Amino acid sequence: MTHHAGRVSSIAMKRRGAEDIMQETELKLELSEPGARSLLKKNPFGSSPTILQQRSIYFDTPGWDLSKRGLSLRIRQSGNERIQTLKAGGGTAAGSFIREEWERPVAGDTPMLDDPQIRDLFAGDGPKLAPLFEVHVKRHRWNVIDGDATVEVALDLGKVVAADREAPVCEIELEKKAGSPTALFALARKVDLITPAHLGVLSKAERGYRLLGSAPGAVKSAATPLNSEMSAATAFARIAAACLKQFRLNETALGWSRDADALHQARVSLRRLRSLCSICKSLFDDNRFDHLREELKWLASELGDARNIDVMIDRASSEALSSRLQDARDDAYAAVEASLSSVRARSLMIDATEWISIGDWRTQSDEMLHEQSSRDFASDVFDKLWKKVAKGGSFIDADDEIRHKMRIAAKKLRYAAEFFEPLYASKAEAKRHRRFIKAMEGLQDHLGSLNDIATAPEMLAKLELSDVADAKDLFSAEDKSKLLKDAAEAHDAFVNTRRFWR
Repeated sequence: MTHHAGRVSSIAMKRRGAEDIMQETELKLELSEPGARSLLKKNPFGSSPTILQQRSIYFDTPGWDLSKRGLSLRIRQSGNERIQTLKAGGGTAAGSFIREEWERPVAGDTPMLDDPQIRDLFAGDGPKLAPLFEVHVKRHRWNVIDGDATVEVALDLGKVVAADREAPVCEIELEKKAGSPTALFALARKVDLITPAHLGVLSKAERGYRLLGSAPGAVKSAATPLNSEMSAATAFARIAAACLKQFRLNETALGWSRDADALHQARVSLRRLRSLCSICKSLFDDNRFDHLREELKWLASELGDARNIDVMIDRASSEALSSRLQDARDDAYAAVEASLSSVRARSLMIDATEWISIGDWRTQSDEMLHEQSSRDFASDVFDKLWKKVAKGGSFIDADDEIRHKMRIAAKKLRYAAEFFEPLYASKAEAKRHRRFIKAMEGLQDHLGSLNDIATAPEMLAKLELSDVADAKDLFSAEDKSKLLKDAAEAHDAFVNTRRFWR
C-alpha cells in the first residue's frame, strides 16, 4: 500500500510518506457538456489524449459515519486494474488542506481494511460498510509541457449514480507534475478562452453524498478547522478558501433556481472574503491584493440590487407594490445571471484561487507576520474592531452614513469572531463566544434593518416605484424611530457582554 496526501477540492497539496518528499498542486474546473465537446474538438493540449473508462464505487455505513469523520473510501476500476483509495481530513477549496490518502491494489469490489495504518480510522465501522454510490467517467488524459512545467490534464465526462438518481460529471483537472504551479493557472485561462470554465469545489465523493440527500439549496458558512499552532497566514488561506467554496456552491444553486437564500448566501460569502482580506491586510505586501479586493467588491455589488429587491418584497404591504417588485426582481436576477456567467467573474475565481494558493504573499520573509500564531493575531484583530464598535454607541442622532460605517465595523467584528472561533475552544471560551455572537447578532439585525430603511428610497427611485401605493411604508419614520431605540439597547448589551478572547 502506498501512502501519500491527496486532492483537496480545487487546489490540493499532496504529501507522501511521513515527511514531505514532493508537493503537487491540482486545479479543478467545471465545464458544460457542449463546452467539453468543444474542448475535445479544438484540443489545445498538443497531443492526442489517452482515453480510459473508469468506474468508482464509494463505500460508507448506512449512517454515513465515514463522511461524518471526513473520510471517503472508494474502489476505482480502470481496465483490469482496481485501486482502493481512502482519503482522510477533507477540506474546502483552493489549497487549504493536506489530505492524507492511502492507496492499494485490490482484486475485487470488496474493501480490504487489514492494513494497520488505516484500521483505527474506521473505528469499528468496517463490517457495516456497503456500496453507497458509483461514479462512471470516460477520462481523456494529456501530459502538457509548458516551459519547465509539466501538467497532467484529465477531462472527465460521465455521471454519478446513487440509488435511482444520477447527476452528470463534466470537469477538467489540471495537476502539476513538475515546474512552477503558475502553469496550472495559465492553462486554466487557456481553457476558459475556448469554453466557459468555472472553479470546481466539489470532489466526486461530495457530489455523490449530495445526490443522496435532499436537493442542494443555499449553503451557509461553516467553521473552518484551525488550531493555535498554525500561523496567521495559514489560517487566512484556509478561511479564504472556505469563502470561495461557499460562493461557488451558492452560485451553482442559483444556476438551478432563482432562490433568494442562495443569492443572499453567495453575496455573504463575497462580503466575508472581502472582510477577511481587510482584517488580515497586514499580512500582504502584494500588488495583486488591492485589485482582487476591488474585483470582489464589483461582484458583490452585481448581486446587490437583486438582494435589495428581495428584502423589499418581504416588507411590501400591498399587492400592487409586490407585483411591481416581482417584475423588477426578474430583471435583477437576469442581470445577476449575466454577471456570474461573464469572463470577468470566472477570471476572478481563478485569480483569487491562484493568489490564495501560491501568491507572492505566501513566501514573504516578514517573520513576525507569518510566524505570529493565529490566536495572537486574532486577539489583536478583535481588540481593534471591538474598540471601533464600542465607540459607536452615540449613533441615535447620527446620520445614515455614520450608522452605515458602524454597521460595517460591527459586521467585520462578527465575521472575525466566526472566522477564528475554533481557536477559542475551551469550555469557558466557547460559552463566552456564544454569548458574544448572540449580542453581535442583535446589534447587526437592528443596524441592518436601519440600513434597509435608509436605502429603500434610492432603490425605489431607481426602479421608478416611488409613487406606487404603500411604497413609503418601506421606510416609515415610525419604524426608524423604534429601530434606533432597539439598536441603542442592543449596543449597550454588546458593550456589556464579556469578550471571549481576553
